[in-house]
Formats: sequence, C-alpha cells, structure tokens
Amino acid sequence: MIKIVDDRHRELWLARAPRRVVSLVPSDTETIFALGAGDRLIARTDYCVEPAGSVDGIPTVGGTKNPDVDRIVELAPDLVLANQEENARAPLERLARAGIAVLVAFPRRAGDALAHVARIARALGVEREPAATRLLRRGYAALRAAEAQAASARPLRVFAPIWLDPLMTFCGDTYASDVLRLAGAVNVFSDRTRRYPLAADLGNAAPADPGERDVRYPRVTLDEVRARAPDVVLLPDEPYAFGPADADRFAALGVPAVPCDGKDLFWHGARTVDAVERLGAQVAALRAAGAPA
Repeated sequence: MIKIVDDRHRELWLARAPRRVVSLVPSDTETIFALGAGDRLIARTDYCVEPAGSVDGIPTVGGTKNPDVDRIVELAPDLVLANQEENARAPLERLARAGIAVLVAFPRRAGDALAHVARIARALGVEREPAATRLLRRGYAALRAAEAQAASARPLRVFAPIWLDPLMTFCGDTYASDVLRLAGAVNVFSDRTRRYPLAADLGNAAPADPGERDVRYPRVTLDEVRARAPDVVLLPDEPYAFGPADADRFAALGVPAVPCDGKDLFWHGARTVDAVERLGAQVAALRAAGAPA
C-alpha cells in the first residue's frame, strides 16, 4: 500500500503504484513526463499542452474547470491529479464519490512545488528512478542557489498583472509571488489582498467579511499600481495573453512593460526547476539595463 497525503490533508491509500492516471492540471501533466512516467497518462485536459508533441496522442476530457466526469469514470483511472486552485470543486467531489482516488495539490511556494513533484513520484512508485532523483536533486540545488542570490541582491520592484479587464494581480501568499522573490524581484502587491465586494476591491466601498473566499488575487486600478511605484511591469502570456499592444496601457506609469513567460511564473512542478533561473536571468538583465532597483 502507498499512503499519500494531499494538500487538503486527506489520506489517499493506493493498493499499488497507479498505471492509469488522469491529469486535470497542465503542470502536473508536464511533471509526469519529466518523471519518466508519461506512459501512465490515459487522459488530460485541453490545456495540458506540455511537453509539446509528447501529449498529442493522449485523449482530452475537457477543460480544467469543466472536465467530463462521466468520461473520466468510464476510463477507470487509478489516480486523478487535481489542483485546488485550477479545478472546480464540484467535479472533483463527483469523482471522489465515484470511488476514484483524487490527489489535490495547492502549492503556494516554490519549495511546495518541488515537494509536490516528490509526492507524485512517490505515488507513481518512481521516486528511486534516475529521472526522478536527478530532477529533484537539481530542483533543490536551484532553489538553494536562488535563495542565496536573492539575499545578496537588491530586489527589482515588479508589478505582474494576471488579467486586464478587470486588472488583476496576486498577493504574496501565492506560488508566483514566491517565484518572483527567488528570481530577485519583489511583488509590489505582496501585502494587498482581494476585498469583497468589487466596489471595496477598487476602493469605493467598505470591505465586507470575505468568509472562506479566496483573497489572494486582488483587482486593482492603474492609479493604485502607480502609487506602488514598480520599477518594471512584467506581462505574462497566460492566463491572460498580454501582448505588445497591452504594454501601451501601462505607458502612463512611466516604467518599462516587458513580456515574460507565464508558464515559468505560474506552472508549478518540474518546470519550477529551471523557471526560477530563467526568470532570475530576466530580472538581472532588466536591472543591468537600467531599471531602477
């Protein structure tokens, strides 16, 4: 028996290493291939596009928010990989009621992402295989190096939106914010949580108790961004596909707006290993080019 504890603190007991896996998380799909277990995947979402080419022959079961639960049950997977943030709750509960093991992840730090890679490797029984040990060894070495570098450099003040209308970003209690920190940047909205209702989030009403709602993705105004005085605006290409024309929206801030790889910023898992270094190189280049720090 294999015991796995997911990020909802639920114990999953697997009679044996799963041979039939459905991934509802694009970054988990990529991670399974990085662990050398791509042959275990029997289905993926429409958004599971990496590694490009390798996933093409794997059937899809819908989107991350609206997967075809009936189809997944028909496939009789040994394990479904899900994410508390990316996947809707109702489909996951339906899968669990159908007796299917559902592992729900919710990493908020880069270290959590590597721990999740190790957890997937253990669940699949490949934790001692060379692909898994090399990946995790490189990952933890990369995080140690990034921590040391971040501690010795002055951070670049960064605003990174995730949506345009409404303009949205993320607070410090997120994976993306921690990745920016390790890359030598500081999220200028690290202390800003989402307020409810919408008018309160935009500063036009008193906030109400959010209850159990997620407060990590605030809606902000350009005036609020200007007041936070970022050195640079990073425009990721997902989840909103910011392009060159969108940079004009931020011209009034008087700071450069440059593109960045959204997968490196938001995809947690095997990609974390190299993403921190790539983003760190971009931040260092911006600093060297004269962005104030």
